[in-house]
Amino acid sequence: MNLLFNALGILLIVEGIPYFAFPEKMQEIMREAEKMPPATLRWFGFASMIVGLGICYLVQKTDPF
Repeated sequence: MNLLFNALGILLIVEGIPYFAFPEKMQEIMREAEKMPPATLRWFGFASMIVGLGICYLVQKTDPF
């Protein structure tokens, strides 16, 4: 459970960095995302999940502990 909460905390930190550092640019990006068809956003989300799963797999496979 500790690992889950640590991962969630790191996710929120990484997700928050662009909004903190570049708020105007993030607003512009979000306006562009509104114009995208839902299918495109769905594929971006799916690709992100696959990449994240791959990273988790590689980290677990190469963990020396």
